[in-house]
Amino acid sequence: MNLLQKIAENKNIKKPVIYGIKGLELLQEEVIFFQKSGPIGFILFARNIKNKVQVKKLTDSLRKIMQGEVLILIDQEGGRVARLNANNDEWPKYPPAQYFGKIYESGEKERAKTECFNNYQNIAQNLDEIGINVNCAPLIDILQEETHDIIGDRAYGSNIDQIHDLAHETCTALLKNNVYPVIKHIPGHGRANLDSHTDLPIVNASLEELEKTDFLTFKKLKDQKFAMTAHILYNAIDKINPATTSKKAIKIIREKIGFNNILMTDDLSMKALPGTFAHKTQQALNAGCDLILHCNANMQEMLEIDNNLPKINQNLIQKLIK
Repeated sequence: MNLLQKIAENKNIKKPVIYGIKGLELLQEEVIFFQKSGPIGFILFARNIKNKVQVKKLTDSLRKIMQGEVLILIDQEGGRVARLNANNDEWPKYPPAQYFGKIYESGEKERAKTECFNNYQNIAQNLDEIGINVNCAPLIDILQEETHDIIGDRAYGSNIDQIHDLAHETCTALLKNNVYPVIKHIPGHGRANLDSHTDLPIVNASLEELEKTDFLTFKKLKDQKFAMTAHILYNAIDKINPATTSKKAIKIIREKIGFNNILMTDDLSMKALPGTFAHKTQQALNAGCDLILHCNANMQEMLEIDNNLPKINQNLIQKLIK
């Protein structure tokens, strides 16, 4: 039985949500809340990382309180997005995606692909060793002239085939080593000239232009199990709602891009999304997202989200086991 089948059969998982944790170990209030809520998963950040022994103890404790397998996520892209490198030297420092893109662009495509595979295989082994089974990578947004620095060197480049080749190596390496990748930020963050952590980016490209460019990297990797949405408003798709909360955008993700697996929101606590957490949760689920992601471990926000979550439905269970 694989990881996702075990999760599908864990009767203590009740809600389609992934929560953050405050510190290096679970607080008693978190234990009580998580056991009552039954989230499908958790996400770790630098604040949760001290050393290998501590992280393994933490991930073991998450499985223990849930009495079975759960999703445990982290952002370990390499470069500046590397939660394991933040506090000590127990883990190697890995290069950003741009490093492999530069090698590819120089004409050494096979070397770039090999180095990329080996890099993410090593990352996956680091994660597997400490009980983490999902890496929020690869980022497959297309680098544009206007791309904000929040993406910057996290992108593999601006050529669609190059992005696909390197992202495919990333996904293959992770999966080969017991870690599920998450392709992001669907349907494309490259045209955004603002940081969605602090503002709502607005993209004015036509739908035809988006279909010929931004959507293609995701279309080529549409069979991956997990994707993360972009908190971006695409005027050609929906003039009111960002993709995460837009039925129109998610219909495009499902039908034009063809991604029909598990779609999670980017972090609901990012400032790009307006409204209360109850409103954001309801909007994202009604639009067609499968999983809610909330990262900052604020208990009041988590309670508000939890009170507006349905039970996990059969559609999500089927996506897990198929």
